[in-house]
Amino acid sequence: MSKRKQDTTRPPSVNNAKARHKYFIGDKFEAGISLRGTEVKSLRAGRAQISESFGRFVKDELFLFNAHIAEYEFGGSENHEPLRLRKLLLHKRELLRLKVEVEAGGKSIIPLRIYFKGSLVKLEIGVCTGKKLHDKREDLKKRSADRETEQALKHYNRR
Repeated sequence: MSKRKQDTTRPPSVNNAKARHKYFIGDKFEAGISLRGTEVKSLRAGRAQISESFGRFVKDELFLFNAHIAEYEFGGSENHEPLRLRKLLLHKRELLRLKVEVEAGGKSIIPLRIYFKGSLVKLEIGVCTGKKLHDKREDLKKRSADRETEQALKHYNRR
């Protein structure tokens, strides 16, 4: 079997691996992020982490908290703070919809991935509800059963 070649011209996307394990993901939105130049360069190098980050409303604006974008190594005195607040850019109707869902209770705004769309940096956010321990266990059991089924079919097709 041949391995797929990785496209080295496309900047890497940063995924939140914990989100699908910890939360039920509802609606998804694509948001822009207000970034500085050195932050974009760090993202192009793939040096970011969003596993512990979340979105929160401050007045009527949505901000991203706890997103770690590493300092750009050649930034010098123009470098940014790795954990600073970053404003998320959405249409007004999307902001109102998100605010209503979050204020209704039990839901959080969780970033799912950061990626490049052309030269723009985009953030995929989801309106999420936290999973209980038994939900996480059911997911693990289901994934294990699916894996075993797939391996059995693969073994059966070889004959």
